Amino acid sequence: MLSQELKAQVFKLPPSDRLALISAIVESLQDTSVTQPDRSGAIRRMRGLLKTEQPAPTDEEVAAMLEERRVEKYLQ
Repeated sequence: MLSQELKAQVFKLPPSDRLALISAIVESLQDTSVTQPDRSGAIRRMRGLLKTEQPAPTDEEVAAMLEERRVEKYLQ
């Protein structure tokens, strides 16, 4: 049965039967186990995006970058 045909049949039902149908559909969905996405795989792929050939900035370099950003943001 096509979805439009099914919808047409549902609209022909009395409201109490439609509510019973909704309850049955909800129950059927609750019984199915929804698989969680594989987070570890996503984390491994993201780590590859973060890799760089340059060394990490020092604390002093980070402080200087933050100061430059603040000057750009608030004084210009």
